Amino acid sequence: MGKRQETDSRSDFVKIEILDLAEGDILEGFRFYEKQQPGLGSYFLNGIYSDIESLQLYAGIHRKAHKDFHRLLSKRFPFAIYYTVAKETALIHAVADCRRNPDRIKERLE
Repeated sequence: MGKRQETDSRSDFVKIEILDLAEGDILEGFRFYEKQQPGLGSYFLNGIYSDIESLQLYAGIHRKAHKDFHRLLSKRFPFAIYYTVAKETALIHAVADCRRNPDRIKERLE
């Protein structure tokens, strides 16, 4: 039997940077869901941040929905995470509610 090589898979991870406007989007989503039911806002945050953290491994594999913006659909909420990849960093530009007018989302990404 051969020797098992130890590798540091962390070198494959991408850094994540959430831009200010995207943080505002996340806060707006939190407030909306918290108004619906206390505690639901925290569940929203956990879900969205979990989706964003998945970009450490999967940044760049999602289809480009608009210009250079990749779109990751949230697993638990009707939200899309729009990001670009620069070198080894995923830049989160927007966290948009998919129930809104698609033209408004495109304008937001301009």
